[in-house]
Amino acid sequence: MTAEAGADALGRARVEATAGPAAPQRGGGALGGDAPGRDGVTHRGVRGEQPTVEELADEVAWLEREYDEARAVAAGMHAAREALQQAEQEYQRRVEVRQQVERRAAARTSQREALDREQTAVDAELARVPGGAVAEHAAFLEHRIARLAEAADAVRTVEDTARRLKEADDRLADAAFRAGFDTPAAAAAALLDDVTQRDLQRRLDAWQAEAAAVADRLAEPETRAAAERRPADPYGAEAAHAAADRAARDADSALAAHRERCAELDRLSRQVASEVRRLGPLRDEYDRVARLAGLTAGTSAENERKMRLESYVLAARLEQVAAAATARLQRMSSGRYILVHSDARAGAKRAGLGLHVVDAWTGSERDTATLSGGETFFASLALALGLADVVTDEAGGVRLDTLFIDEGFGSLDDQTLDEVLDVLDSLRERDRSVGIVSHVADLRRRVPTQLEVVKERGGSAVKLRAGGGLSG
Repeated sequence: MTAEAGADALGRARVEATAGPAAPQRGGGALGGDAPGRDGVTHRGVRGEQPTVEELADEVAWLEREYDEARAVAAGMHAAREALQQAEQEYQRRVEVRQQVERRAAARTSQREALDREQTAVDAELARVPGGAVAEHAAFLEHRIARLAEAADAVRTVEDTARRLKEADDRLADAAFRAGFDTPAAAAAALLDDVTQRDLQRRLDAWQAEAAAVADRLAEPETRAAAERRPADPYGAEAAHAAADRAARDADSALAAHRERCAELDRLSRQVASEVRRLGPLRDEYDRVARLAGLTAGTSAENERKMRLESYVLAARLEQVAAAATARLQRMSSGRYILVHSDARAGAKRAGLGLHVVDAWTGSERDTATLSGGETFFASLALALGLADVVTDEAGGVRLDTLFIDEGFGSLDDQTLDEVLDVLDSLRERDRSVGIVSHVADLRRRVPTQLEVVKERGGSAVKLRAGGGLSG
């Protein structure tokens, strides 16, 4: 590019040397680039014509569009903002340098062509010009030589400008690469319009405001404490969510089943309520029967003595037996003891069938368990005789004509034995038979008729003995 600029400048110098002082007015700069109308501007510069105002306006409009697009792209990319700003500055400098170089290159090209033509004309003129006009032409040539020197300076300027343009291109390409673009043209294509730039700026401001708010929130002690906790486990949370979802579905199924059960229970409740109303009279009858059953079984709270019905009936009969037995017991005990019925409870036993003796000698009432062995025997004998009397009375005249008494006489003293035998002997006066089973020798002398059981080797034998009557 430097050689071409130098050739252009030399040609324009030759044209100006040939055409005279008016030649420089035909040279003109030309704007470069790919904008619409730039080719016409360049051609005009090569031909030495000045570009029109419309062409310059188109060039400026294109450059402004490029500039606006570059700024829009730079504003839309926060991460590459600084690099794009540098690229924009480099781009602006490059555009200015390119415009200057193009204008100077076009001028130097015209000057080179003009100088070539002037050189040819000078050579031809020197061949035919007489000697007197040489001085005038020499002065003119000196003037042209000065112009050529200026052209050489211009060539050097063009070379320096081309070098700076090359450096600017390199910086522009580097800035575009650091901004994330392969070429400066790609960076220019990514430029945004004003509306998009303002929208992105607004979003950037909102983001910065939100970032500031988040920073303030992160500075709070609670947030710092939360940040120091263990990091979240998204996979575990996802698994927990899946488990919770399954549990929710199971709960929905269970809820539906429970609702069905509730509906069935409501139906059954209504049915039960209807049955309860229908069974109300039976319930009342059951309560009455249960109350009577509790009273008769002795389990009701109303039965204070916990006495069963049969015990109550037997207690009434026991009172009669005790009264009948007392008549004989007094004779056997020389008037000391009287049997009375007691309905008091004895320990965990039920009440109603208890017997006490009243000791006429001490005036106290005590339990029959306090009697001695002999006293217990004749008290039991008196009860047996009293029971026989009550049975006879209650059975409509049916008599108990025979009684057997087994043992017990050996525990009696002589006086008591006599009294007991007197009572038994009185039964004979009522046409009753009394059998006594005993081993007491004294009874053998007192009982006239005896059946003796004799033990032998071949077995036991019974012998009948008949004697006198009973003696007192």
